[in-house]
Amino acid sequence: MRIIPAIDIIDGKCVRLTKGDYDTKKIYNENPLEVAKMFEDAGIQYLHLVDLDGAKAQHIVNYKVLEQITSKTNLKIDFGGGLKTNEDLHIAFNSGAKQITGGSIAVKDPNTFEGWISKYGSEKIILGADSDNGKVSISGWMEQSKEDVIPFIKAYQKKSIQYVICTDISKDGMLEGPSVDLYKQIISECSNSSLGQSIKLIASGGISTIEELPVLKAIGCEGVIIGKAIYENRITLKDLEKYV
Repeated sequence: MRIIPAIDIIDGKCVRLTKGDYDTKKIYNENPLEVAKMFEDAGIQYLHLVDLDGAKAQHIVNYKVLEQITSKTNLKIDFGGGLKTNEDLHIAFNSGAKQITGGSIAVKDPNTFEGWISKYGSEKIILGADSDNGKVSISGWMEQSKEDVIPFIKAYQKKSIQYVICTDISKDGMLEGPSVDLYKQIISECSNSSLGQSIKLIASGGISTIEELPVLKAIGCEGVIIGKAIYENRITLKDLEKYV
């Protein structure tokens, strides 16, 4: 199971929110590159980079931060937040992203999102299926769609999506443990061969202790995104180094 620390960016700074609420913003570091280098020094290979300004503005904003991290570390970065157009995607990949995550676009403009899967391949495009009471949440979590999470994932699985990030918004930033039951359900319902290949589920939200990682691995998660637990020192870089 891949360990994927998260860096969320507002105004070029490394921040965390609680349940996606911008009013709960807490700045942890003025320099995201410094944080990324710390992760790399701990043996981490992957990074989840979220452009929160982009999510609000509905277009890519913090691509310079992405560029800086990809040019000065060897981290493999998946980048998301406000990617809405082919131009946004071009900028993200040009700035060094290995993968991009599309959430709102997959709900609101499926034709464009499917076009990205066709053009770049399912290795490079991640489906963001963030769950708010079982419904897919969009627009930087400020809006709830009518899509139910599991049928939404299944529909894209038929269109050859492989990677899915699922954040349970009620858990995000709460440090109360991940949504193991939700992930179990997604993995079991999306492993049906008639839907194409099984998805690679990346769990996100609520991770609070190192002991939760083997549990997520055991149920079949391909990766886990860890944010606040690292910044609040609930999980240390030493812990992650040992685990990796």
